[in-house]
Amino acid sequence: MAKPQFKISQVTIWISSIFLGLLSSVPQMASHTFNLAEAAVNAALTATFALLMWYFNIFMLSRQPEKSRQQSISYSKLVSSLLVGLVLMLGLAWIQQLILSHINFGPTMLMVEVRGILINLVFYMFLNLLQQNYENQYVNMELERIKNDNLGAQYELLKQQVNPHFLFNSLNTLKAMVESGDEEAIDFIIKLSNFYRYTLESRKLDLIHVHEEMEILNAYLFLQKARFDNGFTFTNTLDSNVLTTLIPPFTLQLLVENCLKHNIVSLQKPLHIKVYRDTDYLVVENQIQLKKGENNSLGVGLKNIDLRYNHLLDKHVEISNDQKVFRIKLPLIYEHNHY
Repeated sequence: MAKPQFKISQVTIWISSIFLGLLSSVPQMASHTFNLAEAAVNAALTATFALLMWYFNIFMLSRQPEKSRQQSISYSKLVSSLLVGLVLMLGLAWIQQLILSHINFGPTMLMVEVRGILINLVFYMFLNLLQQNYENQYVNMELERIKNDNLGAQYELLKQQVNPHFLFNSLNTLKAMVESGDEEAIDFIIKLSNFYRYTLESRKLDLIHVHEEMEILNAYLFLQKARFDNGFTFTNTLDSNVLTTLIPPFTLQLLVENCLKHNIVSLQKPLHIKVYRDTDYLVVENQIQLKKGENNSLGVGLKNIDLRYNHLLDKHVEISNDQKVFRIKLPLIYEHNHY
């Protein structure tokens, strides 16, 4: 979503400047010694000052870097604006003295400086409030966007977790095991039950511990081993420190599922899947032996995972493919990072 532009209508700037110029001449118009030339010069110089301060304050406030924007008044910028206004008004008063040399410069100078300070304060406070309003609008829109994206991500995750195709394959495998009298059929039923129990327990959570994620993955791997036998190997070298970090639920399960889905899994050509730590990353990798007709698309699952890491850490999942090994690096999420 594009950030709202901090801008003021040109019509507003010019009309308000002209209005202030005319307003500054009202006392002279009400005077018994009204002088049209003096009123016109005074109005023109005040309008010019207002116009220049409009653009200066807009320029100064808009130059503030996005990362340092604060929901408060910048007193340093306010002082800078007032100093520039004083110098500018001094110059305009000097011009007024040149045009109307019969006017006493001292009282005139005091009057225009006070007027300039008041005009400048009003402009700065108005622009500062307007900028904060724009910032608040942007923050609210961004929060709404993140909320909607997160809901969409949860929906996609749920669709991946409760995968009808996976359930169909699992039930077919169970049917074959029961018909052949396989002694591991009961264990298979327990693991399948555990897997869907994990699904129900974890689907509403943003993060779980890696050791909990490994329980989900181990249940999934058991089910896949019953289907593929020794068609793939899985190596886990995660230490206890990594197991206590956090991870979006079903991340590893989805990544391993992608490995099995897109690559050849057979006794003649086993697929090797590894999970290990690399500095501040948890890495999942496999050698590439794509099925015929497969393209190396990231798919919905990986995009979903990347979206969740972007929301949680403002970081992205790193993906590398050298045509031999496909590697996915997940940033480690420590307890103190979770907010």
